Amino acid sequence: MGKKISGPTFAEFVDTWNKAQNQTTPCHHKRISAWLEKSWQTNKRELLLMAFRNSGKSTLVGLFCAWLFVVEPSLRIMVLAADLSLARKMTRNVKRIIERHPACEGLKPKSRDQWASDQFTVNRDSELRDPSMLAKGIVANITGSRADVVICDDVEVPNTSDTRQKREDLRDHLNEIDYVLVPGGLQLYVGTPHTFHTIYGKIRRVDMDEEEPYLVGFKRLEIPIYNRQGNSVWPERFPEKKIASIRRRTGPNKFRSQMLLEAVDITEGRLDPDTLKPYSDEIKYSEMNGQVILSIEGSRLASATCWWDPSFGSPDRGDSSVIACVFTSEDGTYWLHRVAYLTFDPKLVSQISEAQQLCQKAAIFARDLHLPSLTVETNGLGKFLPSLLRREMEDMGIACAVVEKHSSSNKDKRILEAFDAPLAAGRIRVHSSVKATPFLTEMREWRPASKAADDGLDAVAGCLLTEPVRLSRNPNAQTMGKRPNWVGGGGQTFNAKTNFEL
Repeated sequence: MGKKISGPTFAEFVDTWNKAQNQTTPCHHKRISAWLEKSWQTNKRELLLMAFRNSGKSTLVGLFCAWLFVVEPSLRIMVLAADLSLARKMTRNVKRIIERHPACEGLKPKSRDQWASDQFTVNRDSELRDPSMLAKGIVANITGSRADVVICDDVEVPNTSDTRQKREDLRDHLNEIDYVLVPGGLQLYVGTPHTFHTIYGKIRRVDMDEEEPYLVGFKRLEIPIYNRQGNSVWPERFPEKKIASIRRRTGPNKFRSQMLLEAVDITEGRLDPDTLKPYSDEIKYSEMNGQVILSIEGSRLASATCWWDPSFGSPDRGDSSVIACVFTSEDGTYWLHRVAYLTFDPKLVSQISEAQQLCQKAAIFARDLHLPSLTVETNGLGKFLPSLLRREMEDMGIACAVVEKHSSSNKDKRILEAFDAPLAAGRIRVHSSVKATPFLTEMREWRPASKAADDGLDAVAGCLLTEPVRLSRNPNAQTMGKRPNWVGGGGQTFNAKTNFEL
């Protein structure tokens, strides 16, 4: 593959087809055609083509597949799409081109059984087990297939990317391509982003456990609806008036995703994590005149809330067992300092029960953050945990009150009540460590009455809705090895001027 091409160039192939259809070739199609042909000739075998919605990119890729058969009839091309019907659409398009394009004369086989809707085989010299072109849905079993070219045409759509689990499953299915594609084969992705955590992203997503962007190293061509001068790249089909209508009709997020190729969720989320103000400082602990003071970025902390929404926290299934803490500084700012998704170790269950392991982790969480109290939601599993948690606290010498709380209100309503006002006011700061958890993803994906994961949201909502705990300014002497209570404001302070040089 990649040898010098005899016959028409791809640009000529496209022009001939368009003239036969009484159409012209728009400028961005010429750009895509040149890019595809040059990539093929120069052995660039990992490609990503992103172009605005209804730009004709799939039509061009279909022409590219037909042209490849003209160049090398022995090629085997597999088309993967979000579902089989979309993949078949590409296959039917290529069949139609082969039947009608003058450069494809002699490729169509005489036998009708070689010309099916989901696969076909052109006239070729090689005797190969796999068809010339095969259509598959992304969840289909492709084990045992072999291909010289794999086209991933719109594999990322809402149905394959609107939850974290679906995105992980999509990546798992796409990883199977490595076992199908022959050495030196071409892999071409074609699509638009449908989620903030898109497979087409340029930066790694820590909350998706990515060590690098999914398509790192792929040669990219991106064509949004506007060029660098801010003009439509296809004014004949998309004049400014029509673009404005699309923006108005679809909403800002979907327009940014599908027309500007930006990595955002296409649906409008109620909770926008971009409104959270990040920080990376840790808590500063100090003692002054027998008084314990906690601060973050120079802001003295006045109170704290900690909420644990427990479950068994199985590493591989079920609801998450989430504990979160929020500090409030004297100026009324909320500092979302930690969100932890607790799990137990199945290997230790014979020595330490699941519940005891979780309680130990919750106790350490409270100890390390100098928390005065920890609220346990007692719905379900939480009914018997407070007493066990108190025992663990006592054994570890941790001076932290355990408060029991039963939640009876609707979870969606509780989350909205907790987040709406502070987010609108820009009063929530979030620690950088929280970015490595599923919490921000939960915020982006959450919709009222949806089935998206919300365990982290529920725990943080509990913190925001719980009355913050303020302690006396006069800490008691340390007893039983317990730490002194920290002070969160209230009372009077005095500043004294001295001549001492320190």
